[in-house]
Amino acid sequence: MMLPDIPQNLYYILGAVLFTIGAVGVITRRNAIIVFMCVELMLNAVNLTFIASGNFLNSLDGVMFVFFIMAVAAGEAAVGLAIFVLIFRLKGTINIDDIHLLKG
Repeated sequence: MMLPDIPQNLYYILGAVLFTIGAVGVITRRNAIIVFMCVELMLNAVNLTFIASGNFLNSLDGVMFVFFIMAVAAGEAAVGLAIFVLIFRLKGTINIDDIHLLKG
């Protein structure tokens, strides 16, 4: 499948903007679910860049990387959400500042 005739730079700019929004969200937000969503946004920005690069280089390598990243993201989501549910049951909150499970 070919991407429409949009200049290559716009895909990279969009990927950079999405990645930046995700990075800012990870740094500034305190809710673990929102931080988790920001990480997913960052992964999708990388996926967009891989797809655009693979398309413009006429290579399937970008698509292969995207499949791998999507598999890792699915596993991360399943394990991460299960951990958040258990932390919420234990502590009653998922605020990152209130979770001190490793301090003993």
